Amino acid sequence: MKLDDPRLFRQYAYIDGKWTHGTQGREEAVVDPATGETLGHCALLEAEQVTASVTAAEHAFAGWRALNVNQRAEKLNAWYRLLHQHKEDLAYLMTREQGKPLDDARGEIDYGASFIQWFAEEGKRAYGMTIPSHIPDAALGTIKEPVGVAAMFTPWNFPLAMITRKAGAALAAGCPVIVKPANETPYSALALAELAERAGIPAGVFNVVTGDAATVSEVLCSDDRVRNISFTGSTRVGKLLMRQSSSNVKRMSLELGGNAPFIVCDDMDPDAAAKEAVAAKFQTAGQDCLAANRILVQRGIYDAFVERFVAHMDALSVGNGLENSDIGPLIHKRAVDAAAAIVEDGVAKGARQLGSQRRAPGENFFVPTLLADITPEMRVFREEAFSPVAGIGVFDSDEEALRLANDTEYGLAAYVYTTDVRRIWKLMRGLEYGMVSVNSVKMTGAPIPFGGVKQSGLGREGGAQGLEEYLDTKYYCLGNLPSVSSS
Repeated sequence: MKLDDPRLFRQYAYIDGKWTHGTQGREEAVVDPATGETLGHCALLEAEQVTASVTAAEHAFAGWRALNVNQRAEKLNAWYRLLHQHKEDLAYLMTREQGKPLDDARGEIDYGASFIQWFAEEGKRAYGMTIPSHIPDAALGTIKEPVGVAAMFTPWNFPLAMITRKAGAALAAGCPVIVKPANETPYSALALAELAERAGIPAGVFNVVTGDAATVSEVLCSDDRVRNISFTGSTRVGKLLMRQSSSNVKRMSLELGGNAPFIVCDDMDPDAAAKEAVAAKFQTAGQDCLAANRILVQRGIYDAFVERFVAHMDALSVGNGLENSDIGPLIHKRAVDAAAAIVEDGVAKGARQLGSQRRAPGENFFVPTLLADITPEMRVFREEAFSPVAGIGVFDSDEEALRLANDTEYGLAAYVYTTDVRRIWKLMRGLEYGMVSVNSVKMTGAPIPFGGVKQSGLGREGGAQGLEEYLDTKYYCLGNLPSVSSS
């Protein structure tokens, strides 16, 4: 790794302030998806080592929660500054392990750091309340208490920001954390641990465990001392974690699959709307839960929109993220095969395959592809593509647009493009999604409550609501004890 600070490249887990390898010496190779080069290895911890991380976090809990909010904020802000100080190294590390273009990686560092800064301040506003008393001579109210040890399972598509969005909130609330990053992208998480230590975050408060996902999840979900599970990933795995955590009734926040509709009404300029749709679809090579998955265009501008979409799509460059291409590789060959299968299914069921069909520069790359005239019977309509495969279908009325958009088990994010205020309100209210963005591709950030409905998850991350995921409300009743006279 060509880093200005080589200590940011760590290949061991981080438990209780110590860098730790697996007791059995087991490890897994971490590969650059663009080149196939082995970057290093990821330690595969044993179950007892994962349990040790829980013990470390539990021991650290009392001291961390005892700090006043300003003291915790100082350490979080120091962590925030270190992320910006080492932005170039962190971006390079991310591009090598995940594949995304360098500019996208730099953007993720800024985005991820913003959550630490936001929650450093939001932690100072974990307010309770005074309740007007219905009990004679009693004072009633609530205070907020940290829930305790929080375990976090994070994905490979945003290997740094998905950690800081969760951990920033938990740490600000007074909770120690255990992070389990994806084995494909462990190094961003471990670099965060190195910087957390430099920021003065005490041993045991921020831990990173690496290893077999089934082993780690079984330990963390079954341990009574872990009071909160936060997960970002597939709906299938989210359901598994819910089952594993049911025996001890853990708090859970789940950010699961998405199948985002992108509705374009006929009052829009086709070229401008197509350019926005391309931006919403192809960031991170389409490997984004917010990616526009089903683009629904009103019939009056449908043909013009498809033509302009293809033109903007074909202008995207595909290549190694270190060369700052627009589209980097997919995370592995299985993702490429899955994308190809979605295209084959769509074509077999009547979709038109559009795009340049130029040759991919490597086995983990997939050239941006459009399936036009999609219908609900196609996989591209039903499944989260998680690749640079876009699907476009037509609608005639607002009611049809809503019916098509809501025809999915998912409900994370949706996009609406129209200049008609009445249609904006109708579509925004009618969409069964946790987040709706109108006339804007960008919708996320530290101040907003990120999350979905239906099978896209539970709870929210970011904003004031994100802090609440790591706080319990404690009610108190302070009665007026009768005085005891002394003899």
